Amino acid sequence: MDHREPSVRTKQGHHLLAFLLLVAIAVVLVSILVLPHPFEATTLALKEGQVASEDISAPYAATYVSDVRTENARAVAERNVSPQFSLPDPSITRKQINLLRKLLDEVELARTRNDLSVAEKTELLVSTVGVLLEDRSIEQLLMFSDVRWQSVRIEALRVLEVVMRSSVRDENLEIKMVSLPQEVSLALTEDQASAVVALVTPYIVPNSFFNPQQTDLARQNARANISPVSQTYVRGELIVQRGRILGASDIEALEFFSLIASQNDLEKAISASAIVSALTTLAGFYFIRRKPAFYYDKRSLFLIGCLLLLFTLAGRWVIPDRVVLPYVLPLPAFGLLIATLFGSGAGMIFSIILALVAPFGLNHTPGLAEFYLFSSLVGVLALGKGYRIGSFVWAGLFGSLAGIVIIIAYRLPSGMLDWVGFATLAGASLLNGVASASLALLMQYFLADIFGLATGLRLLEISRSDAPLLKHFLRTAPGTYQHSLMVANLVEQAGEKLKLDTLLLRVGALYHDIGKTANAAFFIENQLPTNLDPHDDMPALDVAKIVIRHVADGKELAHKYRLPNRILDFILEHHGTLTAKYLYNRALAECKGDTNKVDISAYKYPGPSPKTKETGLMMLADNVEARTRSERPKTEEEIASVVRKAIESCQADGQLANTPFTFRDLAEINEAFVTTLIGLYHPRIAYPNNEQIARTEDKEASN
Repeated sequence: MDHREPSVRTKQGHHLLAFLLLVAIAVVLVSILVLPHPFEATTLALKEGQVASEDISAPYAATYVSDVRTENARAVAERNVSPQFSLPDPSITRKQINLLRKLLDEVELARTRNDLSVAEKTELLVSTVGVLLEDRSIEQLLMFSDVRWQSVRIEALRVLEVVMRSSVRDENLEIKMVSLPQEVSLALTEDQASAVVALVTPYIVPNSFFNPQQTDLARQNARANISPVSQTYVRGELIVQRGRILGASDIEALEFFSLIASQNDLEKAISASAIVSALTTLAGFYFIRRKPAFYYDKRSLFLIGCLLLLFTLAGRWVIPDRVVLPYVLPLPAFGLLIATLFGSGAGMIFSIILALVAPFGLNHTPGLAEFYLFSSLVGVLALGKGYRIGSFVWAGLFGSLAGIVIIIAYRLPSGMLDWVGFATLAGASLLNGVASASLALLMQYFLADIFGLATGLRLLEISRSDAPLLKHFLRTAPGTYQHSLMVANLVEQAGEKLKLDTLLLRVGALYHDIGKTANAAFFIENQLPTNLDPHDDMPALDVAKIVIRHVADGKELAHKYRLPNRILDFILEHHGTLTAKYLYNRALAECKGDTNKVDISAYKYPGPSPKTKETGLMMLADNVEARTRSERPKTEEEIASVVRKAIESCQADGQLANTPFTFRDLAEINEAFVTTLIGLYHPRIAYPNNEQIARTEDKEASN
């Protein structure tokens, strides 16, 4: 698959194409979330108040928090809260006691008027105290002896104080008045007791009043103290019986089990569009900010979109109406697969998207989306670059452990899971990890071969010395093969400094000159010193065609042996659009320096020039190795000079213009190349031969 960045003229068109593809995938995702499809459970058109036309049972065991039952329990608790009243007001009690005391004083004063008859005293009191006392009661008070009067006076004040200390409200005022005789001391006579009651009754008034603020607060506290009510159904348990009028709790249960729709179509469309838009924006920002290499290949984007839709459909099919199977569903395989094919960053981003989309809007157990999310992310991080099959094993294991942690975090506290259920789900999580790793491993082999993707395992496979094309390379062009090994050492060392994919660099270097096997003897590194150089008997133009053709021959071999397209980039771009200067100068010499007779374009490689750091580094290493082999520098200064000139030559020719190299990158490349070449070409001690040793021994003997 071609991951090379397009030219500036085609970038805008590619951006538009990528945007349209992203929108198309988003529309299909919304359709999957909203529109009915064959994988959805059959739903019934039922509403509250209707009569059930058939028995409806729970399709699987589940426990959920019932909002309806919780609200009913809170409403009952709220209704059970009595109205709240203020505390008895002592100022009212004091006021009423003072009024009673004034009345008693008036009676006392009338009792002391010896100049008046009882009738006259009664008339005087009636005119003074009004209708508070009946005439009969007044006469009774006037007829008591002083001792009995004083007892009545004291008891009346005491009884009024006792009654008014308690809460007297409008609704219990009558009760307080009726119960007054029970408050009077039994030491008094019946006449005295009735007199006390007559005196106190007019002064009993409400001293406690309704408090709406306290009442509302008490009711709110009563609601808050009611914990959410859970409803549990076992598989096959009857939810609704035929002929029963459906209540709110019945509708809620049916909605939970997806037996009736809980949202109207507009609500579902809005919610689905919202989540898909948010996740599409996330993907868009990833492409804009990171500019991954595969972004510039529409086939890669299409592949990711198809895989996303495929795994989403699998989730929408498996999750509803099931308890354990969703935890076995290997959705994390999607993240592992994307990470293997396109890098860890892409794997993590698209894992987030799938984990949130697949279970969206489905009535499922709590924590399922988090289960998919964290098992996928941890698996991708554990996978790394996926260079070993063991990496997939560890990714599956750590993903499973992450899933078990999420099960503990979300399922155990809810009380919805016993230890047997936990063990079942933990086993499902382990199976999920194994299935995800296995599926990702198999699919990456299949997809890498079809789409020409440079996965870690694929690169390791073709870098083995027994790989068919490398064996052909070594047998046919051993000199060029050794040159490729030298270049591989150079790019590896420099790639480590730049934090590039060193495996990709090494494999690309091994195969960059594979086209020379088509005419191996035509290249000097494959010629024996005693053989004639075929260049000598051919015009420069014919030689240039054969030399330059090794790029096209390499492309043909790459297609024949199904090499990844990232490796094809190294083959096509390692010479860029450079000029074969030696042959061009030879052609000028043949034409006695007449530039009009030599078409320089015939001596240029077809390109394209490098577009990535990896292929740019390949070009520099190839030039440095070729110059070093030609000039054979002896000292560190000479090696440094050769490296510097090679890099400057490529820069001056504009070959690095489309690569994202910085000046710091080039400085680090220069340093890495020099260090590596010094290690390869360091001076060695010249050991003497046998004749020299013999002469030295004779000389020592003569001395």
